[in-house]
Amino acid sequence: MTSLWSRRFAALALTALCLLASNGFAQQYPDKPIRLILPFPAGGTVDLVARLVTAKMAEDLGRSFIIDNRSGAGGVIAADATAKATPDGYTILLTTPNHTIGAALNPKLPYDTEKDFTAVSIVAAVPELLVSHPGAPFTDFRGFVDYARKNPGKLNYSSAGIGTLPHVTMEMLLRGMNIQVAHIPYRGAAPAMTDLLSGVVQLKMDTYATGNPQVVAGKLRALAYAARARSPLMPDVPTVAEMGLPGYEGILWIGMVAPAGTPKPVVDRLAGAVARAVGAPDLRARFATDGIDPVGNTPQEFSALIARELVQWRDLVKASNIKPE
Repeated sequence: MTSLWSRRFAALALTALCLLASNGFAQQYPDKPIRLILPFPAGGTVDLVARLVTAKMAEDLGRSFIIDNRSGAGGVIAADATAKATPDGYTILLTTPNHTIGAALNPKLPYDTEKDFTAVSIVAAVPELLVSHPGAPFTDFRGFVDYARKNPGKLNYSSAGIGTLPHVTMEMLLRGMNIQVAHIPYRGAAPAMTDLLSGVVQLKMDTYATGNPQVVAGKLRALAYAARARSPLMPDVPTVAEMGLPGYEGILWIGMVAPAGTPKPVVDRLAGAVARAVGAPDLRARFATDGIDPVGNTPQEFSALIARELVQWRDLVKASNIKPE
């Protein structure tokens, strides 16, 4: 009995020491620059958000951020580097739904999406916008659905590639509406948009930042917004949800994750810095011009979203028979 109590006491003492060490580390954190790995090249929306937000976070935390762009392999390169990094809060990943979609498409990733990362916070969210070529045989969302039902397979849509967010969210919309539209995958968003503008394809899931200028110029039509509520930037454009698919969302979230095992006080400190950064009036105003919604939620909320999406995309990939390239 004495031996049992001794072991229990030793375990409790070790746990207490670990907690004290963790809290002490968190109080000193950060004491050097923080590396933020991005799975995208410089110049895109995610890179812009990363630089704007980390500039604010650096003021808050008193340490600079080093942006490390590691594009390629659908985000696997960047995620793998993060998963294998020391879990001390000095290497974090800024990722998107590619993080959860990739797990659904590829069961042989070099890391475990559920076990090898710790959620920190969603920084921002970019709702998708369904746009069409003005020469398409419909002028609004209802017309699109009606035409597609009467002419299954005659319409087509472009995306930046198989397994990208615009691809899977469009497939989710098509299944929800019970219509058939052919998918034409491209190697990147730019050629997918080029062929939409030229009329080679009729539809595309895009974003306000890149789609609205073409809508204003009369080169595209805005059919529906893929958010819970209408956008104040396009108040006359209905949401997919209100057009007959309740609960539907197509959101490009941009979130921070850290290697599994990163001390909770450090994760919470980072999450708090994110929330304060995206709550700054000047940053919110800057985001608003591009249709970007600031978020700054908790690690628990972000973790719950990841868990939901892993199930959602696995079910969709199986039901739609989506195969990786």
